[in-house]
Amino acid sequence: MNYIIYDLEATCWLGRPPKGYNEIIEIGAVRINEYGEFLGSFESFVRPTINPRLSGFCKKLTSIKQDQIDSAQNFPKVLEQFMEWADMHSEEFYVCSWGNNDKKLFLEECQIHSLDEDWLNSYVNLKNQFDRLKGGNVKGTLKTIVQKEGFEFTGIQHRAISDAENLAKIFLKYFDEWTFI
Repeated sequence: MNYIIYDLEATCWLGRPPKGYNEIIEIGAVRINEYGEFLGSFESFVRPTINPRLSGFCKKLTSIKQDQIDSAQNFPKVLEQFMEWADMHSEEFYVCSWGNNDKKLFLEECQIHSLDEDWLNSYVNLKNQFDRLKGGNVKGTLKTIVQKEGFEFTGIQHRAISDAENLAKIFLKYFDEWTFI
């Protein structure tokens, strides 16, 4: 069993997205086995196809530069690499993120590109479970929660790999308390 703790960054604007879509621009993930051992990390930029130009707001929020996106591969290729890295074809797995937005982004991208989305049936929302573990109504950003749990937030906030690595700290702290159905 593998647990894929991931985070996504997406195109963003102040207000509604042009053409109605936020597209994934970065995937970051760590893989942890059933013994709580770290098995590796994955990080890749993704070139958006519907809105290929990053807004100033998005560049400032994520610290991702336009040239990093321009030289990236498209979503179908990056997803293929991600699934291969995660060993989703031969291992049992759960994909876990902080809130449903990252699952929604993956689903929308799979639909846009006519890709299989069944692999997301093994999805776990760690934010909802953390809220239940803590008695309800947990508030604050991932960075705030990481710090409240006694960890230093490392890396750059709103970068997929940093957020995934920091979420993995919480995941491992409560490793035996998560529910997987």
